[in-house]
Amino acid sequence: MRELYRAVDLHSNNGYYGIVEKSGKRVFGKRPPNKIDVVVDVLSHFKEEIKTIAVESTYNWYWLVDGLVMDGYDVKLANPAAMDQYSGLKSTDDKSDAFFIAEMPRPGVLPEGHIHPKDERHRRIRKGRQLHVIRATR
Repeated sequence: MRELYRAVDLHSNNGYYGIVEKSGKRVFGKRPPNKIDVVVDVLSHFKEEIKTIAVESTYNWYWLVDGLVMDGYDVKLANPAAMDQYSGLKSTDDKSDAFFIAEMPRPGVLPEGHIHPKDERHRRIRKGRQLHVIRATR
């Protein structure tokens, strides 16, 4: 069985989904709307082969990560601020971003953000540009 890695370049109303084989060969690319039932259906053809799904950490990742985890996928939150892909490039697009992120888990170099459990997310607040997590005291 193939070992596949998938990533999402996520936007407000859609995302570009790229899937690569362990060898790096691109096997799938599509831009479905941001509806979990549509996304799960699109991925169902590859479900048994997908090892990891990397979701770009954007302001709206919660619904997608939660839905994919509920459907049984191993999901990683990709930290785009820690990626050097764009250094020196004049232009990129959603397709190249998705495939770039999809390739990072293969050698284990995906910079990850923390996926807070749903019941702790309400404790997060913004202060200026930094995001702080308020920890509950016992």
